[in-house]
Amino acid sequence: MKTIGIASGKGGVGKTTVSVNLAVALTKANYRVMLIDGDFGLANVQLALGLQTQINVGHVLRDEKSLQEIIVKTPEGLFVVPGASGISSLANLTKDHINRFISAFSEFKDPLDFLIVDVAAGLSDNVLALLTACQETIIVVRDEPGSIADAYGIIKVLKDERDYQAISILANHVTSEAGGESLHIRLNNACMKFLSLNLPLVGVVLEDKSISEAGKKYQSVV
Repeated sequence: MKTIGIASGKGGVGKTTVSVNLAVALTKANYRVMLIDGDFGLANVQLALGLQTQINVGHVLRDEKSLQEIIVKTPEGLFVVPGASGISSLANLTKDHINRFISAFSEFKDPLDFLIVDVAAGLSDNVLALLTACQETIIVVRDEPGSIADAYGIIKVLKDERDYQAISILANHVTSEAGGESLHIRLNNACMKFLSLNLPLVGVVLEDKSISEAGKKYQSVV
């Protein structure tokens, strides 16, 4: 099983859209995929997939349900771990809570090819613990000063404070492939200069009106 964390630093750059559509696309390609909504305070993966759930990760963290009991399977065959929404106590959990949550995946009996974790925006302990538990992290960035600065910030913290370097860049919502490559070069140059990190470009996602249309229908783009 390959574990992939999807992060951004800044909110509103398309991180959840990337996570959801990557998970659905891999499922459609006949891989066995689980998508975890790692935003324990303001979850929205299930909204993006049109799922309605009464139980969520909050019940697992409070020892009220097992992981197996809260997992939802979409018609396409994607396994989803719903996040909790509007529960401030889950936004900053203890290290013990995070470790118990991660260890809970030993309960899941079905074999998986990919485990994708859509983390919250920002640099909370929740975010850092989930990302460093993944084999690799994809940083989603848009060509905006705030997005670039926050992407650099989360990369710096992962490298300097957690000694984690399995990071790649995804340029999102750009007008051309060349624009995405230029965005990657600018961010990567800063990482090479100040962090001694050379981060690969994992992909470029072009601006497309169907993304917002899909969101209004509570569906993945793919």
